[in-house]
Amino acid sequence: MQKDVFKGMMKQGLICAFFLMPFFGNAQAQAATDPAINLNRLPSSWDEGLPLGNGQQGALIWQKDKLVRMALDRADLWDERPMKNFDRPEFSFEWVRQQYLGNNYKRVQELFDDPYNKDVTPTKLPGAALEITPLPAWGSINSATVDVFKALAAVKWSSGVRLQSFVSMLQPLGFFRIQGSKAVPMVKLVPPPYGDGQGTGTGSDLSRLGYKQGKVDSVFNGYMYTQNGYGGFAYRVTVFFNRLKDGTVEGVWTIATGKTGNEFNRVDTLAMRAALRNGFDINLTAHVGWWGKFWQRSSITVPDADIQRHYHLAKYFLASTSRPGNPPISLQAVWTADNGKLPPWKGDFHHDLNTQMSYWPTYTANHLEEAAVFTDYLDARKETYKNYTSKYFGKDGLNVPGVTTLAGSPMGGWIQYAFSPTVSAWLSHHFYWQWKYGMDGDFLKLKAYPWVKETAVFLEQLSKLNDKGQRQLPLSSSPEIHDNSAKAWFTQTTNYDLSLMKFTWNAAAKMARASGNEADARRWDALAASLPPLAQAPGLELMFAPNAPYNVSHRHFSHLMAIYPLGQIRWEDNDSSRQTIKRSVQALDSIGYSGWTGYSFTWLAALKARAHDGAGAEKALRIFTEAFCGANGFHLNGDATGKYSGSKSRPFTLEGNFGFAAAVQEMLIQSYSDTVNIMPAVPESWQNVSFKGLRTEGGFVFDVTRENGRVRQMVITAEADGFLHLRLPYTAYRLVPVNGKPMRRSTVNGVLRVYLTKGSIVEINPTR
Repeated sequence: MQKDVFKGMMKQGLICAFFLMPFFGNAQAQAATDPAINLNRLPSSWDEGLPLGNGQQGALIWQKDKLVRMALDRADLWDERPMKNFDRPEFSFEWVRQQYLGNNYKRVQELFDDPYNKDVTPTKLPGAALEITPLPAWGSINSATVDVFKALAAVKWSSGVRLQSFVSMLQPLGFFRIQGSKAVPMVKLVPPPYGDGQGTGTGSDLSRLGYKQGKVDSVFNGYMYTQNGYGGFAYRVTVFFNRLKDGTVEGVWTIATGKTGNEFNRVDTLAMRAALRNGFDINLTAHVGWWGKFWQRSSITVPDADIQRHYHLAKYFLASTSRPGNPPISLQAVWTADNGKLPPWKGDFHHDLNTQMSYWPTYTANHLEEAAVFTDYLDARKETYKNYTSKYFGKDGLNVPGVTTLAGSPMGGWIQYAFSPTVSAWLSHHFYWQWKYGMDGDFLKLKAYPWVKETAVFLEQLSKLNDKGQRQLPLSSSPEIHDNSAKAWFTQTTNYDLSLMKFTWNAAAKMARASGNEADARRWDALAASLPPLAQAPGLELMFAPNAPYNVSHRHFSHLMAIYPLGQIRWEDNDSSRQTIKRSVQALDSIGYSGWTGYSFTWLAALKARAHDGAGAEKALRIFTEAFCGANGFHLNGDATGKYSGSKSRPFTLEGNFGFAAAVQEMLIQSYSDTVNIMPAVPESWQNVSFKGLRTEGGFVFDVTRENGRVRQMVITAEADGFLHLRLPYTAYRLVPVNGKPMRRSTVNGVLRVYLTKGSIVEINPTR
């Protein structure tokens, strides 16, 4: 009888699932008290929806017409069919160089640029969506929030009806609950519009993929939808429901991947049933406990409410999109477009800024576990990258395509950057940072140095000595200067490529010495010394390349890599370095913002912080939050206000948010120059500032309090043996060991040099 009633309701699209085992103790979850997303309506665009995620699965809650729509996604939903033309003999760096020198560059664009825009694959895929039809008695929506400290979304109606949802950090499951409704709402599982299998769509329609539309099946307590894709890939979306005695509806969903023709694992179904029996609140409690530990790793407190809020959002996005065992952060990560179209730029992995910037904040924020998701992913695909290096460049060693699929295969695009010779060099910087901030000797020997060494070998083989005895590349570029035109190639090595080559060989030397390999270290030192100096204008500002000044507003500051993030030109070194930094950053301001996107302002803020310009960094961050972010905080690239940039497009990507967090941390603490600087770029207006758990190179963790414009206390924990070099923010101090062994220390020119053993804690206070 009960089963028959349920089937009847399912035919009408209604939820009314009853499990034989009733649920008791349905205590209300605590309302969000300090949400970072706090709106008085539900956004009407998918890219401004309430975001939830656990690194593997994700959801966006938004309003489509009058329906509440929950877009469901999974990070590894990909159509990986190979790009055209990459098996042709022309697919080689030398062939490209010959076409450029022979003024036949159009042929290069036809073979390797155009297919990226014309073809729909390879691409990231969406999952499905749940649509909830609110009942008239619910009234109007009066709040839509995400409490980032609990990772809990809530939508409330004027009648008191409430929808809550979270994506569990402990299981590959999403949960939702509808409370306060006397009648059961209509809920449907809606698949993406893949079409009839004929591939007859246009533009970026999903129907161009040629998939036969999957079927949504009603089951006793929910829905199952299976979609077959390319090459045997398939995924299944499962949703189960339960209705409690008080009328509350609870649901659980998941997306599983598999192969066409194979049954999906029944264990997934059993786990979902068990989770549903346990109930929303029990699962939420465990989930919130995970987030509590995440937020305890580090925190900041600044007086600017907008910057504080967006910093919290960026960290929330980080944990939602980067978890061990899952893919790293792609352009949209677990929040693929929910509009029947391919995601912007196919949701791919762009390694000419986007992936790198996404992981900038992880190290100082003391989230090395989240950072390792990126380096582990790259390391696992080394053989794929080495095969590409051998095929395209004809060299040994390691390079990475600038634009890749989930599997690491090249996707093409603007070839100067999609097949740049220094992609693996920039990625090496993350292996370097992961080592320097964590000081893990095993990581150094097993992953970091092998990666950087292979990259160093490749750059050694590809570069040649010119008539001045200096090393240069056969062709060079600077993302994304001159876009994809022939002018984007430089016959002299650009500052972008030069700084990355120098970084790679210098880092390889440091890593070799730390590994006890002095012979390797001398080899890399010699190569680094063979490079020409960076190109500078008469005013000392850095240029794109010799005879190519920064003279047009551009979104990508590739010519300033040596300042940030690489830290090769250091404010602390001498007046010449300070002038180079100041004038290079001033050039960005003087040329103006017209060609910038949102991430440009967060990169500018980090550069301003390296120039010790706190007010300038704060201004750049405030422009970002004002003009380039949606209601949910997502970086939407274009300027919504029209006040700053000429960019009006609004594709959603994540790297700008993470660049924001990195810049805030650069304002509070810097350690790139082998000396820790406390609050080097804090605006004068920030009289009271504090942070806890921020990490520096060398493996030191700092808690610092500034009151009334003066640093009052520092507590330092050593997570590795080594010397700490600290620029003291006062002239006289008292150092008190909290625990640990006696320390060797000295103070010279305001810099404290102290040896700390792993696990030791010291407190430093001013004495006057």
